Amino acid sequence: MSQFSHIIFDLDGTLTDNTPGIGKSLQYALRKMQLDGYSDELLKKFIGPPLQHGFKTHFGLNEKNIEMAVDYFREYYGEKGWSDNTPYAGVRELLEELHFSGKQIFVATSKLEKFARMILQKFELYNYLTDMQGADYGGNHSKASLIQSLMDRNRIQPGDRVVMIGDTGFDIEGARETGISVIAVGYGFGKKEDLLAMNPDFFAEDVDELYEILI
Repeated sequence: MSQFSHIIFDLDGTLTDNTPGIGKSLQYALRKMQLDGYSDELLKKFIGPPLQHGFKTHFGLNEKNIEMAVDYFREYYGEKGWSDNTPYAGVRELLEELHFSGKQIFVATSKLEKFARMILQKFELYNYLTDMQGADYGGNHSKASLIQSLMDRNRIQPGDRVVMIGDTGFDIEGARETGISVIAVGYGFGKKEDLLAMNPDFFAEDVDELYEILI
């Protein structure tokens, strides 16, 4: 049995693969904003951090245009993009095993919370959770602030029995800033070499390896 009693998962790139839905939503927003430059590499950079960060960093938009771009993204995503999604193989079985072994399971995601809940409910993952924390419409949340809000609300003290699991450097940074352990996963959107360079406590190449660490 693993050392972890409280397990916090990222959503995109960790529990589910929403690449098609996010990609189509981003393309829609860029068309509406009359912006060029969409690519698969750009898409990977948009998955993980808040949308506002992506539009500011990669397109240099001002605050007003960032808000417009995010609204366009969410317009498409709320209608179609959120459901163009699938859980990674073995995820449901992993959550079920953790749940029935008495672990407390959480989700912390930069995705708008209502969309995250819809996804988790669609794939029958939501009932395994103790709680979740997503972004609100303002969206300017660091991963650390999302994790901290979740921990504060559930009276979780930092320490090595609490772990964040995610596929990007934002997840690793968020765990470090909140004083908890971190497992990086190699099957999502982060590059393995970049994740390993940040020295996570554990690295799981796939869901099977994640199972071995957690169970």
